[in-house]
Amino acid sequence: MFEGGELRLVLLHLINEEPRHGYDLIRAIEGLSRGVYAPSPGVIYPTLTLLKDMELVGEPDTTDTQRKLFAITAQGKALLAENAKTVEGLLRRLGEAGALRERTDAAPVRRAMQNLKSVLFDTLSPGVDTKVVLDVAALIDEAAQKIERLRS
Repeated sequence: MFEGGELRLVLLHLINEEPRHGYDLIRAIEGLSRGVYAPSPGVIYPTLTLLKDMELVGEPDTTDTQRKLFAITAQGKALLAENAKTVEGLLRRLGEAGALRERTDAAPVRRAMQNLKSVLFDTLSPGVDTKVVLDVAALIDEAAQKIERLRS
């Protein structure tokens, strides 16, 4: 989803909105992309460490010791301001990925395939008549041909 340095800018943008911890950042990115992309902890936490080493984020004093919160620093805000157009494009990319998924979500097809699989296992049990097997094969071939014609 991101190339070198782009994830850092997205993280800075999100941390600029409010101090956040790693898991919250993962959920925020997943939400922006409508579930298409959720960076792994193995990507997020090293990037947060890098941002901290670069003094772009810091850890605010907090009573929540369970999760390490990160807040943006003045240097981080400056970098974010310098890259505002890039950040805008990255956020748009995340949103477009989510919109594309919504337009092309094949969940109904996956559900129908599961239904077909279940009925095939039930119908084609051991000892079933050969005519039934041939009839099922003919139905599946007919469905495949009709689906193929949809593309034309």
